[in-house]
Amino acid sequence: MTKIAIVTGASRGLGRNTALSIARSGNDVIITYQSRADEARAVVAEIEAMGRKAVAIQLDIGSIGAFAPFADQLRSALRETWQRERVDHLVNNAGHGDFALIEQTTEAQFDRLVDVHFKGVFFLTQALLPLIADGGRIVNLSSGLTRMTYPGYAAYAAVKTAVESLSRYMAKELGGRGIAVNTVAPGAIETDFGGGAVRDNAEINQHLAAMTALGRVGLPDDIGPMIASLLSENNRWVNAQRIEVSGGQGI
Repeated sequence: MTKIAIVTGASRGLGRNTALSIARSGNDVIITYQSRADEARAVVAEIEAMGRKAVAIQLDIGSIGAFAPFADQLRSALRETWQRERVDHLVNNAGHGDFALIEQTTEAQFDRLVDVHFKGVFFLTQALLPLIADGGRIVNLSSGLTRMTYPGYAAYAAVKTAVESLSRYMAKELGGRGIAVNTVAPGAIETDFGGGAVRDNAEINQHLAAMTALGRVGLPDDIGPMIASLLSENNRWVNAQRIEVSGGQGI
């Protein structure tokens, strides 16, 4: 039977690449987007052009009150498009970059990072657990910055570290249902994340490439297929792991 995966924040960047990679592997995808409905529709169209099914649903990961209505929309989409009651996989990808030195970080910046990257992951997963099939997979996105340290990334890295710990607890608690949970931690990637600094600033790009064993920064195509592979039966015994995908950055 075809598997169905939810990928949050999939209208652009790594989420988009992940959704397309999952579709290329022969599975269907439900994507979420916060505000870029046109880009989300374009992703759906790309997936459908591959002969797969896809649906886009709006969701603000930082708004806990939106999760119950989202779950209701998800149930309707599953019934109408797939005549099914559950999805198989959840990829908690949605996020944003908000970087500042510790002495300059505001409470509002800190709270938004926690709400989106940690609290949102925790409570969205909680809300969707009844809709995830036994034997499914959950992948939470972290960052290479939980291992490497750069000034200005303290709050962001701290919430991603929390996600890594949460993933292990999810794996422990959901193991009885056969649900495997892993964390993927990308290194520096050329996307529009964080204002597109890695992609658009040649000096930053070259600096990060020089400290990466494979001699370049990452591309979305380095990440999406790897996440898709974690959802396959070929990796059914991989569980409770933090998998860094950075080309050997900062080693």
